[in-house]
Parts: sequence; structure tokens; C-alpha cells
Amino acid sequence: MTAPIPRDLPDLPPIPGHVVLPPTVVPARAVLIPARRRLVAVYRGAIALLALTGVTIELLTADGPPTTPLSHFTVQSGILLALVMLASARCSWSAHHPLPGALTGAALFYVVAAGLVQHLVPAGESPLFTAPDATIWQTAATQILHIAVPVAAALDWLLFTAPGRLHLRQAPVWLLYPLAYLAFSLTRGELLPSGAQDRYLYPFLDVGRHGYKIVLGNALLVGLALYALAVLLVALDHARPNPHRRPR
Repeated sequence: MTAPIPRDLPDLPPIPGHVVLPPTVVPARAVLIPARRRLVAVYRGAIALLALTGVTIELLTADGPPTTPLSHFTVQSGILLALVMLASARCSWSAHHPLPGALTGAALFYVVAAGLVQHLVPAGESPLFTAPDATIWQTAATQILHIAVPVAAALDWLLFTAPGRLHLRQAPVWLLYPLAYLAFSLTRGELLPSGAQDRYLYPFLDVGRHGYKIVLGNALLVGLALYALAVLLVALDHARPNPHRRPR
């Protein structure tokens, strides 16, 4: 006869010379296999095409060299969104893990910020109406980059991305690009001659008209508003429902 096996086996002592590893938590993305979402990929590809269309029209209808429209924050943010949407479309089509939320959130934040600044900051003509000297193509580019692209990107975020991927610590990092753009805009204005057309691309940054004191004050107010927008975006990301979860 053999002795009965005890129900509670004592823990064996660690083997000398071997390191006992602590228990670790395996992230969900390491065990969950993403599914193909080809309709989402097509939609994101359409957003990228829409943004690139607006940028192309801006380049073709510019009065000066191509560097002038490329210096606009709206055009730069549109190019960034197009690249992010193309990469996201590839991930959805090939069943790859999605891009980091910090990257997709930044691209959304920049195009929404560009649209809100264009609409809310006093700058003469509103993009909701046709300027007297604007051609139909220039008006189309304005509508695309300041209205259609931000709305389409926001719908993609609300309908096709999981919530809770944005964090408050990302908000100050997102502001580094607008801060760098401010330095670029002021440096560009100093290097161009005083009578050059489009020396300052945004009226509230026109040092020749307002002076550095008022311009820096305007930039501070816009920066605080952008930080509030980033915090609001993070808060909404944690408060919105999960579009992938089916109701019971």
C-alpha cells in the first residue's frame, strides 16, 4: 500500500542561486487577437484622402510658393492626420493592433484645435462663409480642412475606437507641437521682410501690427484654451461608452 497524498502540500523552499520572479500581469493586447475591420479601414482611408485633398487644393491655389501654405498649422495638422489615418487603416485591414492612443489622440486634437481656432479666434472672414476674393477651390479647401476633416476624425474616434486610451499626462505633451509652431511662426515673421505678404499667417500672431507683448498674451490665452480642450478630450474619452461592446 502507498501512503495517501496530503491535500495541502507545503511550499518548497527556493533553490539556492535561482531568482524567484514575482507574479506579473499580462496586458490584454498580448492575449487578445484583433479582428479585421475592413469597413473601418475604408472609412479611415477616406478620411486620409479627404485631408490630402484639402492640402493639395491649398498647395495648387496658393498665390506664393508652396512653402507658404505648408507653413499653416491647419495644413500641417491635416498632413499628420492623413498619415495617422493611413496607418490606422492598415492596422484595421490587416488585423494588427491599433496605433497608440497618444498618437491618434494627438492627431485628432490638432485638427480639432485648428478648426476651432479658425472659427472662434477673430480673424476677419469666417470660413463658414465665402470670402469676397476667394475662389471656389479656396473655399472648398477651407471647408474641407476646417469642418469636414475634424468632424470625420471625431466620428472615427467616437464610433470605431475603444474608450479609455487617452490619459491626462498626454495633454502637456500634445502642447509641445503648438509651442514649437509658435516659435516657428515668430521666427519666420522676423526673417521675412516687413512688407511681405503672409508674413504672419494668423492675425493674432502679427507682431508688426500688435507687438510682441500682445502677441505673446494672445498665444498664452490660445495655449490655455488648447490645454483645456486636451483635458476635455481626455475626460470625454473616459466617459463615453464603448462602441465595440454589445448591449446585453
